[in-house]
This record gives sequence, structure tokens and C-alpha cells, in this order.
Amino acid sequence: MKIKSLINNIFIFLFLLSLVTSSNSEEIFVSLKKNKVNVRYGPSFESDIKYIYKKINLPLRQIDKKENFRRIIDLKNNSGWIHISQLKKSNSIITTKDKILFKKPTSFAKPVAQIKKGRLLIVEKCLRNWCKISSKEFKGWIKTENIWGLN
Repeated sequence: MKIKSLINNIFIFLFLLSLVTSSNSEEIFVSLKKNKVNVRYGPSFESDIKYIYKKINLPLRQIDKKENFRRIIDLKNNSGWIHISQLKKSNSIITTKDKILFKKPTSFAKPVAQIKKGRLLIVEKCLRNWCKISSKEFKGWIKTENIWGLN
């Protein structure tokens, strides 16, 4: 009888653990596919538009999903629902502090530019604590601390 009780307790623990893990796995970063994207109050086209984003590649955190809609939150804590067709895998970041852009992924490399807080940058690839990024004017490497948008 004790073995059966132990097995039941283990099963319940694993089931609860899977629920916690699956809810956390939904929180990923995504980016906007278009220059104009409607954010709705609820997860349907019948829901009213709450506001409109006008920034392609803007990184957003996906915090929930329901059918073909994703609930998102942005850097300023605005939230709402966006249809999945307007989102893509995250390819961008926003700096949360002023940063230095380097030619190579080391602090000893030549500085290329100073990146101001709030700047949207496109991520080409990441290695350890560095990401290779590009903007309209510059390409280079940036440390991954004090940025928002990386999975």
C-alpha cells in the first residue's frame, strides 16, 4: 500500500511540475512583422483595438496564447492581444541603458559607436554574453546586459 501511495504522490508531483514548466515556456520574445499592428483587448478580431504599434521589428514578450492570438507585453508594460500572423521569432532588442558598440565581441576591441538607451537593434547572432547587431548606421558587437528582447 505504501508503494502505491508513493507512486501516486510522484505522479501528482510530476503532473504539477509539468504545468509549471508549460506555463513558463509560453513566455518568449517575439517581434512585429509589419509597420502597423493592431493590439486588441481580447483574443479575437471582434475585440476592440486597444492601440496600434507602428514599429516593425519591435520586440515584445509573449505571456499567453489562445488559439491564433498571442498576449504580449512591451518594455513599458503595455499589454494586449495580437494575431499570430503579425508576429515572428524575435530578431531584435532594445537597449535599457546607454551602451558601447564594439568591432569584436570583447571589451578590448575598438569601440564603433555609442548606442543610446531605447535604441532598437537587429540581432544577427549571439555568442555567450555578446550579440552581433546592426542598425541603420552601424554594425558591431554589444554586451547582452541591460538589453530587452533576448530569449
